[in-house]
Amino acid sequence: MQRRHFVFSSVAAGLALAGTAVRAQGLPDTARILAGFAPGGTVDVTARRVADKLRDVFAKSVVVENRTGAGGQIALSALKTSAPDGLTLLVTPMSMLGIYPHTYKKLPYDPVADFQPVSQAVRFDFGFAVGPMVPASVKTLGEFAAWCKANPGNANFGSPAAGSVPHFVAELFSRAAGLDLRHVPYRGTQPAIADLIGGQIASVSGPVGEFLQHLPGGKVRLLATSGATRSRFAPGVATYAEQGFKDIVFDEWFGFFMPAKVPAEALNRAAAAIRAALAAPDVIEGLAQMGLEARPSTPAELAALLKRDSERWAPLIKTIGFSADS
Repeated sequence: MQRRHFVFSSVAAGLALAGTAVRAQGLPDTARILAGFAPGGTVDVTARRVADKLRDVFAKSVVVENRTGAGGQIALSALKTSAPDGLTLLVTPMSMLGIYPHTYKKLPYDPVADFQPVSQAVRFDFGFAVGPMVPASVKTLGEFAAWCKANPGNANFGSPAAGSVPHFVAELFSRAAGLDLRHVPYRGTQPAIADLIGGQIASVSGPVGEFLQHLPGGKVRLLATSGATRSRFAPGVATYAEQGFKDIVFDEWFGFFMPAKVPAEALNRAAAAIRAALAAPDVIEGLAQMGLEARPSTPAELAALLKRDSERWAPLIKTIGFSADS
């Protein structure tokens, strides 16, 4: 019986492998997903979780390329100049497409004309965290504001990019609290957190999920989250609104995009494959470990979402008075 079971299992395994090989026949050899931020961060994790599911389904091999720099613009420029063959995707935060046009006089890409929306990927709230530079007695935004006023030389914050949503969330907090927080931009949230832990900066504004792995050690402490309700990933942390900053209620999303001239058939094929990947239970769980909620969409839904958020942020940026060119 044992031998018969072994033979049956071996045959089943062989058939499964054969099925995979058959499915892979006719697929392109390689596809790639561009990510504009450093490995280990939420953009990178999103790209890699989806890439794992696209292998032998969308292409025989799906690689992730981290094209960091210029707050995500390097990756977007790379996508713009990629061949429209349906084999190059990019995952990016909304900021680079919905906010940068309001903060840069000139960009190396047109957020509408140069790209095709494919699918929304995830949504998430932002967190505001402090590190060892700030005394452990500081546990709320109000206490942090008081510390900053007593220590103006150390009143600063890091963000994943100048002109990004986490940058502006912290700027809005700074103004509402009567502070003059100095902004320190990074190439992603993880490099900022590394300096936070090292005591080089006082605080960081970034996606909630970026902080989760650092909380158990105690060197990183979340003071607030930016959602309308408390984050399910950090339920013990009060929101900005709960702490008296009622107008600071924001979230953001990452989305997948392709070059503008990709044929409709290739676009729809990519959209279907990504939606299936984001619906996989292990992908949903893996993204949740980084504080991300899987949110697949159609290309049309993503286009409408980008338009809505761009229009929402335009007047807010004027209020803040930020210009990336200044």
